[in-house]
Amino acid sequence: MLLVSYDISNDKVRTGFSKYLKKYGRRLQYSVYEIRNSQRVLKNILEEIKLRYKPKFTKTDSVVIIPICETCKKRIIRFGHLVNEEKEVIFFE
Repeated sequence: MLLVSYDISNDKVRTGFSKYLKKYGRRLQYSVYEIRNSQRVLKNILEEIKLRYKPKFTKTDSVVIIPICETCKKRIIRFGHLVNEEKEVIFFE
């Protein structure tokens, strides 16, 4: 799993970056995404940032990508609506 956090001042660039990340994961907070990780996904995200977004960044913009190992993932404590996001749901018809 990856946590991606960003602080981008330009509204258009920030919106585009957010929509891009949404393809790979889910939004946890306004500028934080949780992405299910694979080396291919990480490579794609890094390339997209370098080629498409980095040239548009100002000196105050930032993106942080934090890999979370499987052991650490099991130790994450969640509160609020995210508590239910990790539970499996069974539907009966």
